[in-house]
Amino acid sequence: QVQLVESGGGLVQAGGSLRLSCAPSGRTFSGYYMEWFRQAPGKEREFVAAIGWNSGRTYYADSVKGRFTMSRDNAENTVYLQMNSVKPEDTAVYFCAANSVFTRSTSGMTYWGKGTLVTVSS
Repeated sequence: QVQLVESGGGLVQAGGSLRLSCAPSGRTFSGYYMEWFRQAPGKEREFVAAIGWNSGRTYYADSVKGRFTMSRDNAENTVYLQMNSVKPEDTAVYFCAANSVFTRSTSGMTYWGKGTLVTVSS
């Protein structure tokens, strides 16, 4: 059974940092794109960042570019989202997702985690 398990969410003050982790299991994700989406209360789920598992190439939403960094650790079979200089508008449930091709669309993702809540206080 394929699972994407997120961790690392919590409460952080504006301007602070937080690191989210996503540990996939149940199949090999070599060749896949691992992605982060987020959904704020009352809003649609939106793309945040992505990384090619093999290439390491990264993609970011304009709203987080320069503040968030996505990376992967092949040995640990884990991907990370380092969130720096966080803002109250970053408050959301963050979801890890995976797909065989890169897309910023939520409808294009094959696998989803259950999400981890990030709350940024002002």
